[in-house]
Amino acid sequence: MKLTMSRPIVYVAAAAALVALLVIARPVLNPSTNPLQRTSNPSVVATGGAPAVAVVDLDLDRLRADGGELQASTRDPFRFRPKPPPAPRVQAAPPVAIAPQVETGPPPPPPIPLKYFGVITLRGQRVAAFADGRGNTFNGKEGDILEGRYRLLRIGADWVEVAYLDGRGLQTIRMTGQ
Repeated sequence: MKLTMSRPIVYVAAAAALVALLVIARPVLNPSTNPLQRTSNPSVVATGGAPAVAVVDLDLDRLRADGGELQASTRDPFRFRPKPPPAPRVQAAPPVAIAPQVETGPPPPPPIPLKYFGVITLRGQRVAAFADGRGNTFNGKEGDILEGRYRLLRIGADWVEVAYLDGRGLQTIRMTGQ
């Protein structure tokens, strides 16, 4: 009976045998990985690598004199909840500064809604042309009353001064060119 194997199976088996041989021989070839190695530190046990701890005599009388009895714990190890927030600090309210009242008087009149858009010179007098924004136009010379509410005080090259009839709310209107 003749045993026939294919070549790839032979190669795989040879590689597996080589890896197994290297794993087994590693502690012998590389002594730094040997767990049974002895160290220069006498506190390390040679077999386990854990340090050996010497037993120290405790002076219990001194411990009792220093701290006395332990206080009862307020923590419950079987209940899990967040710590309560610290108590809020009570701060005195800052003193409120009261500003002295200043008399402002009556509110100013609303702005005059006229637009100044040109000037015409007729018989030596200057006449200004206005629009009120609603499609109406007005013409007036210095001293004339416009729209029954405003008085035209002065006409300049590109500005006019207009005020309410009672003299308050003096406003300079620049030429808009419209």
